[in-house]
Amino acid sequence: MSAPYKTLLCVDAETRWSSKPTDWSEAPFTLSKLTTEEYIRSPLFKAFGFCIHEVGTTKPVQWYRHEELPRILGTWDWSTTALLAHNAQFDVSILSMLYGVNPCFIFDTLSMARALRGTEGGNSLMKLAEDYGLPPKGRALNSTDGLWDLPRHVEKELAEYCAHDVALCEAIFGHLMLRVDPVTRESTGAYPTKELRLIDMTVRMYTQPQLVLDVEMLQSALVEENAKLANALAKAGVEESTLASNAKFAEVLQGMGVPTPVKVSKTTGKPARALAKSDVLFQALLNGDNEDVALLCEARLRVKSTLERTRAQRFIDIAGRGALPVPLSYYGASVTARWAAAKGSNINLQNMKRGSFLRKAITARDGEAICVGDLAQIEPRVLAWLSDYDVMLDIFRAGGDPYATFGSQMFSIPGMTKESHPLLRQSAKSALLGCGFQLGWASFAAQLLTGFLGAPPVCYTKAAARQLGVTTQDVQDFMNSKRHMDAMAEIPHTCDEMALLIHCLAAKAIVEKYRNAASPVVDFWKLLGDLLESSLVGGREYTHKGMLHFRKGEIELASGMTIRYPDLQVSKDERGYAQYTYSDGKKRVKIYPGKICNNVTQASARVIMSDGMLRIQKRFPVVGTVHDEALWLSPEAEAEASYKWGLSQMVVVPKWMPGIPLNADGGFHKRYGMAKN
Repeated sequence: MSAPYKTLLCVDAETRWSSKPTDWSEAPFTLSKLTTEEYIRSPLFKAFGFCIHEVGTTKPVQWYRHEELPRILGTWDWSTTALLAHNAQFDVSILSMLYGVNPCFIFDTLSMARALRGTEGGNSLMKLAEDYGLPPKGRALNSTDGLWDLPRHVEKELAEYCAHDVALCEAIFGHLMLRVDPVTRESTGAYPTKELRLIDMTVRMYTQPQLVLDVEMLQSALVEENAKLANALAKAGVEESTLASNAKFAEVLQGMGVPTPVKVSKTTGKPARALAKSDVLFQALLNGDNEDVALLCEARLRVKSTLERTRAQRFIDIAGRGALPVPLSYYGASVTARWAAAKGSNINLQNMKRGSFLRKAITARDGEAICVGDLAQIEPRVLAWLSDYDVMLDIFRAGGDPYATFGSQMFSIPGMTKESHPLLRQSAKSALLGCGFQLGWASFAAQLLTGFLGAPPVCYTKAAARQLGVTTQDVQDFMNSKRHMDAMAEIPHTCDEMALLIHCLAAKAIVEKYRNAASPVVDFWKLLGDLLESSLVGGREYTHKGMLHFRKGEIELASGMTIRYPDLQVSKDERGYAQYTYSDGKKRVKIYPGKICNNVTQASARVIMSDGMLRIQKRFPVVGTVHDEALWLSPEAEAEASYKWGLSQMVVVPKWMPGIPLNADGGFHKRYGMAKN
């Protein structure tokens, strides 16, 4: 990497904290109780000091006390000075939010370790030092817990402890930059430059927040949400505490003559109350004919769905302290490399409802607009390219409605449209988005009943089954299969057995029609099954289409990063079939061809997405990403041109994926939630 800086400083902060109430804090003042933003922006916060070292020099690590920080931080030219820290989101936020430091580049060893080692096995400074054979992290003899100011002897020891952390961070950084294997101590190649730029971009979304929150809108919405809750409770005639408790709610249902819905817990395998919004049996009560029970269930949802009310209040609180830091974890999904909400942030921007007041309350600063670009059907497009599914690629190249066009091919109905065949078109969409990763008919049927990929719940009827081509012979064959009937019996449902049978037959027909139409995808699964055995377990090196490199325990992506399957093992299941599992650092995880297909598709889609974001970043600040969306800021007067240019950068065809038909849409607006309207 050609250094985008002249000077690199490794930094580590030591700050005021208390694990219990004190004379200066009514409650514990610690990151285990507060978010990073809440902690740093608190009037109680104080940086006792920073240790700073100029990387690559023989200069000593220097401790700067709180009083010295404004002076010393003013001596560096930040346009040419970069920062390195372990958990840079914390240390750099202090320097940025409190001291106005804007480094030209940010390195973060925590983000790098998460990408190379996974998110579950531990990436603390202590664990990394241990794994790389470095001196132990150690701990200070005198605790600073609860201290408002530091006695000199405590500060001296703390400075030495902090200096050791800086030395460890630098040493670990050297190992991570060369991607040194902790076991063999051999380098597997330099950390990819683009990925370092993504770390810098992601950390800046938090440390240099540029989005603002509309407090007036949030307060009005909060009043409205509370009024809806009060109205629902009044109609149901019960207390909020009763609806919040599973046991008490079940008692109320029983008092109304309604048996408590029960399911088999996926975690314990034992019977459990089916009272969650996603439970089919609860949905049946919510949408049933008994109006009193339906009102009760609606009120329970209002009580249990505290997410929007809680987030609204958190947004209001944040707005009182400043702009909105966007809390994202680079490589939050350790297998597919996608971003995820940062742990402990308490404001997951990844799962806000489209059109919600929360999205609308996120705004650009005066004179700016938020541009949003969304890669359209990116995973089906990537999968079609990886599997040489040329018919599907041609459908995407033709534009129009890909789901209707695919439905025409899948169901042999020329000219299908959303208007002419709404059921079949929706079935084709569900298949295209869900069945490409070896989804079985039983899982598909169960997910349809609760709402597949966010769509409304669907239970296929006899008429729908006939339209999908289900025959009397199909019914007989299904009923004669003990395996099919056993699988059906495990699906939670509220309909009678015959209705469930018809629904399962319809779901099975959709899956089979998808696999018949998408035979190249099925062939790709077969290839991945062979590679699972011969390459990922056996060690044979194989390259797929010049951009996926399979070898023992891992798949290298076009980005130079790898999908890792540590400690991959094979055993026999109860039917004598090979079963593969790997360790994620905490537990054994099953892996099979469809899962590998999902991993390489999502990971490749993420590379396309992140490359586009980096191109946009060269001209406009990228301030967030939500799934396949990128968010960037533009001068308000140039918003339309910026938006169109940004979309063009998102759909640049990668050299390593020639011929893939990419598409993106979106919009721009002062408010994030209205940009795509």
